[in-house]
Amino acid sequence: MIDIAQQIAAFNTGRDPERLAMKYKLMRTSPFVFLRGTCHLFYARLPAGSVLDTSPTVWICGDMHLENFGSYKGDNGLIYFDINDFDEACLAPSLFELIRLLTSVLVGASDLNVSRAEALALCHTAVDAYAAALSVGKARWIEEETSTGMVRDLFDALHARTRVDYLNRRCELKGKRRVLRIDGKKALPVDDSTREKVTAFMDDFASHLETPGFYRVLDVARRIAGTGSLGVDRYVMLVEGKGSPDGNYLLDLKQALPSSVVPHVKTKQPKWASEAQRVVAVQHRVQAVSQAFLHSVEHEKRPYVLRGLQPSEDRVALSSWDGKLPRLEAVVNSMAELCAWAQLRSGGREGSAIADELIAFGSRKDWQLPLIELATQCETQIAADWKTYCDAFDGGAFKVEVKA
Repeated sequence: MIDIAQQIAAFNTGRDPERLAMKYKLMRTSPFVFLRGTCHLFYARLPAGSVLDTSPTVWICGDMHLENFGSYKGDNGLIYFDINDFDEACLAPSLFELIRLLTSVLVGASDLNVSRAEALALCHTAVDAYAAALSVGKARWIEEETSTGMVRDLFDALHARTRVDYLNRRCELKGKRRVLRIDGKKALPVDDSTREKVTAFMDDFASHLETPGFYRVLDVARRIAGTGSLGVDRYVMLVEGKGSPDGNYLLDLKQALPSSVVPHVKTKQPKWASEAQRVVAVQHRVQAVSQAFLHSVEHEKRPYVLRGLQPSEDRVALSSWDGKLPRLEAVVNSMAELCAWAQLRSGGREGSAIADELIAFGSRKDWQLPLIELATQCETQIAADWKTYCDAFDGGAFKVEVKA
């Protein structure tokens, strides 16, 4: 029997205590947040010999759920809506991706005020959308012109955003220069030694670029973002950009850890130069257009992913479905289609299935109902695991000592 408290504590060993305490507190709030924070536990719980093993091998993001899709500016200057988290990316059976998405729909139903019947209906439509997209065999994408419903609402809202507004939310002015806002919600302070090391890293990285002055570091803080990765070594940097104060840019530097999915798949994985290379390479393969400014780097002899933070980066406000199920169905269907398109787009790369195999699988009908049944089993397991976690948390098992 799995000791839930022990597994979670062991997985999170070595993380920054202040942000880890935030993670543990968040995971106590609902089963859906618990699901987001325990990807490693989800895959450890999947039964062997299930319908999952009948699906073709593909590149997956590894942590597919309702909150891991969003908007971003591509390296061609256009804004897209796509999968946006690849920390757990690896080669795996294609249904590993979909089972986690379906489970997130069922587990997240309460947070979204969706009934049990509505959540199951969403699962059925998602499976249908995924299968249909695979069977067509052509990878597509979602940009503003092809978006609808709540995704279109997101694109429309982005028009009103400016870099100055974005900087004002994340920074504060001290005279004529900006500094990062240390609010305990988006950012925490760094000590002088860490600031010097991160600045020196960025100076060295920028020295190899055409415009090193653009990346001159003005300020550094520990970044607070996500749920599963809270506590991982991560920084936000304010850099000069196109000129202070309103032309500044924000960068994210995040340590890349091994995929928590890999120990639970039989598929042989490629040999990567680093975990950061894995994350960035898979992201390049599966996204229709790669995110602007995305690099695998090394800092303090450890792998990190360096990327830009953008005003155009956001998620769909799923709570705004306003009781109109078709609005929510459209978003979930888009997510399922994006899963299929990502798998088609990255097909035939280092062991992943080619399009013909994926088309054939999408045309089959024997895996769809068993997959939904498996998702309901996963939902039940997560509810039980969350209850166990809550009891342990309330009993003080996850108390983290944070130094003043």
